[in-house]
Amino acid sequence: MAIENQETTVREIKPKNRRIMGAGGPDDDDDNRWPPWLKPLLKESFFVQCKLHADSHKSECNMYCLDCMNGPLCSLCLAYHKDHRAIQIRRSSYHDVIRVSEIQKVLDITGVQTYIINSARVVFLNERPQPRPGKGVTNTCEVCERSLLDSFRFCSLGCKIVGTSKNFQKKKKHSAAMASDSEESYSGNNNIHSRQMKIKYQSFTPSTPPPTSVNYRTTKRRKGIPHRAPLGGLVIEN
Repeated sequence: MAIENQETTVREIKPKNRRIMGAGGPDDDDDNRWPPWLKPLLKESFFVQCKLHADSHKSECNMYCLDCMNGPLCSLCLAYHKDHRAIQIRRSSYHDVIRVSEIQKVLDITGVQTYIINSARVVFLNERPQPRPGKGVTNTCEVCERSLLDSFRFCSLGCKIVGTSKNFQKKKKHSAAMASDSEESYSGNNNIHSRQMKIKYQSFTPSTPPPTSVNYRTTKRRKGIPHRAPLGGLVIEN
């Protein structure tokens, strides 16, 4: 009887543990949009040594079981997951990727940019932010602002989850509204400032005085013909 009670307790705990890993909480609606294995997959660390098969040369954990969701697996661990959906994780420039041919069977990857690596088309699992977009870039990831081709919205599966959530969309709309208000305020302040500067410029510009009668006479006056002094009044003493 004690064993039966213990098994009952374990069955009751399992749903709670699964709820913590991927579903439940305030974002139930967003979580229900995705398979239950997706968020746990993105949190895992792959390419570590398997603890169960550490002595084998095939102990690198680069597999994941979508049905069990019990962490990274090595190739030897797959013997315990027969008839399960397992996918292989690969690595490119120290980032985890998965082949499009595998992931698109179980997940909609619309809007996520794909890359060709070693003659295979892949998608990245998590974001890869850039310090700054390159020159001439016209499209970036809506979440991490990484440079993208014009036909894509996200650089990775993780960015798609974040970028399509309700909270992110609300923040995006709020930021756009704040930017619009800021531009209108800046434009209005510029107009006021330009009018004030125009008034100040006019106040400091001296007006041209009207021509007076004195000025008119002086400008119209002409010099007369010069005359020499007469010599009759000149006295010469010896």
